[in-house]
Amino acid sequence: MSIRQNRLAAEQAFAEAMEFYRQRTAQSQHQAIQKWQESLHLWRELGDRHQEAESLTWIGFVYSNLGNRQQAQEYFNQALPLWQALGEREWEARTLNNIGLVYSSLGEKNQALDYYNQALRLMQEEGNRAEEAVSLNNIGKVYSDLGNKNDALDYYNRALVIRQEQNDRRGEAVTLNNIAGVFSDLGNKKEALEYYNQALGIRREVGDRRGEGVTLNNIGLVYSDLGEKQRSQESYQEALHIRQEVGDRAGVAETLNNIGLLYFDLGEFQQALNSYKQALELMRAVGNRRGEAVTLNN
Repeated sequence: MSIRQNRLAAEQAFAEAMEFYRQRTAQSQHQAIQKWQESLHLWRELGDRHQEAESLTWIGFVYSNLGNRQQAQEYFNQALPLWQALGEREWEARTLNNIGLVYSSLGEKNQALDYYNQALRLMQEEGNRAEEAVSLNNIGKVYSDLGNKNDALDYYNRALVIRQEQNDRRGEAVTLNNIAGVFSDLGNKKEALEYYNQALGIRREVGDRRGEGVTLNNIGLVYSDLGEKQRSQESYQEALHIRQEVGDRAGVAETLNNIGLLYFDLGEFQQALNSYKQALELMRAVGNRRGEAVTLNN
């Protein structure tokens, strides 16, 4: 093929990948990866480093969403030096944030924090408020996971202000969901429910199915803590359906584990065991060692 034909084929593969990605089903995400890999091969032949880096970043992002953390990290680690060499600071920050997310999901919180702080400094220097909010939100999540709830709320509230200023509805829902999680951990269940319901409304409004699954799962947890087992079960089942639909394997495992806990509390031990076994299998598949340990303990 000529250079022009190669470029057209690369552009076509990339466009098809985006189409598959936007369909948001488990199958379409794998099809998107396949198309991005086709485009990646062609961009490398053409020596177009920007498009190569973009394809690498998208493949990493989708692998991360599907729970394939190690593969995600491989692609992000290839993309990062390319963005740095190209001087593309916004893409560099996005990739740093994505690497941080992978480390955080693998339980390596201090490494996650290091990458998030690098991204935060970059975006503050650039005056990029939207990407600054991404890093602030991610840092808040790490502090929350480490038990530093006051620091977590401080970072979340800083992120929330920016996201509301920028009219970033999807991002606002992410941060509202995370603030709710802190209130839930502090025992303020009613306040947590208020924030979760705000997040859920926005996620439905913007069509964020993956996020909707996350928030429904969290609402199920709060109802369970409040002793409202029927409402908890309804939220979990709705979350499970959505997470299976979008191919969020790590999320499916989390919800199955929660359903197992619910059945255990209700004295339905065989059903609890079935849920735990399904969760364990998925957690092993996505390399979630911490979740695996929790489920084995259950």
